Amino acid sequence: MLPGLVDAHCHVGIARGGGHVETLDGLREQALAERDAGVLALRDCGSPVDTRALDDEPDLPRIIRAGRHLASPRRYLPGLGIELEPADLVAEVRVQARRGDGWVKLIGDWIDREVGDLAPEWPAEVVAAAIAAAHEEGAKVTAHTFGTDALPDLIRAGIDCVEHGTGLTEELIGEMAARGTAVVPTLVNVENFPGFAEAGEKRFPQYASTMRRLYADSGAVVRAAYEAGVPVFAGTDAGGGIAHGRVADEIRALAAAGLPAEAALAAGSWGARTWLGLPNVVDGAPADLVVYDRDPRTDLDVLARPSLTVLRGRVYR
Repeated sequence: MLPGLVDAHCHVGIARGGGHVETLDGLREQALAERDAGVLALRDCGSPVDTRALDDEPDLPRIIRAGRHLASPRRYLPGLGIELEPADLVAEVRVQARRGDGWVKLIGDWIDREVGDLAPEWPAEVVAAAIAAAHEEGAKVTAHTFGTDALPDLIRAGIDCVEHGTGLTEELIGEMAARGTAVVPTLVNVENFPGFAEAGEKRFPQYASTMRRLYADSGAVVRAAYEAGVPVFAGTDAGGGIAHGRVADEIRALAAAGLPAEAALAAGSWGARTWLGLPNVVDGAPADLVVYDRDPRTDLDVLARPSLTVLRGRVYR
């Protein structure tokens, strides 16, 4: 028996292949796929639709939202985020901080077509002001980053978490460890990097080379972050290109990258719950549990086959 699993990076409301989920039934289907996999809490790292109607349904996982993705014009997937000029970022960060559940999501880097490769989205002074504004509003900030160049400004400005983080270097990892900055590697999504490289190679060969290098180094980056003391949590990037309900795959991927099995499991269960301010198995807490027929600490493969889940005290088989 474990505290309910956590997907610390997913997107309820983004349809497979991109675009929006248009119906409440479609949103429920995504959330139920997570519950059926033993995931009883979701950290939604950006959604183009309002999913708060799901909060009224006791059979669905808890969702902790980061509002909308905030990106520079033409520097993210069309229609998913709010596109802003740098001068407008701080004001919108305050809006999203008040709408979300304690998190704001920035796009830290994306392909710059003029450069032909990944590049930062925001000037350093804008990043610093935006993160300070979110903190003033009582919210934490996370950022999408694949490459390296955007990371120094984000980390120095006091960002709370980095999503993906494939471009982390030894020096940046050391600074994150000193600051307590977390990383959610989303390794099941990083498996798509070779495909991203192939798709972009004809127009952007430098970008393709970068994505292949980041993919090749991704496991070593996660292992180095964990060994340095950076908090590492399990997230799948479900929504769009990744199906919901795959956190067991992400936990196994963290272990394959070099985390001890119990540490990988904590990254998707009790450790992630503590990080997000959710209770574990303690007196008086809501009964959010997932049960297996073998101990997943000694066999992570069993995570794919929960015997039952208990969500808010209700049993689901």
